Amino acid sequence: MKLVTAVIKPFKLDEVREALSQIGVQGMTVTEVKGFGRQKGHTELYRGAEYVVDFIPKAKVEIGVDDGDLEAVLDAITQSAGSGKIGDGKIFVTDLERAIRIRTSESGPGAL
Repeated sequence: MKLVTAVIKPFKLDEVREALSQIGVQGMTVTEVKGFGRQKGHTELYRGAEYVVDFIPKAKVEIGVDDGDLEAVLDAITQSAGSGKIGDGKIFVTDLERAIRIRTSESGPGAL
């Protein structure tokens, strides 16, 4: 099992959710986060004063995935969240040692 963590632009979240639903992903966790990469923030004008926005709003999507579904999930996220421009985000894949469904105590891929 793997844990897929994708940091994407917030307005792409609905597209990513829809793409994942179409390939059978049944659940995910979404968190509103802030960060920056190569974008390094930007400047904005507010009431005549210029200020620097160091951290850009992003959405972090976390999904527990069975090994056999990993490539389909990665393709769905890449296709739906990508625009080809800087700031599209990143996807991290880590090993998921164990998953347990609390309601039934079911463990392993069936708990996903």
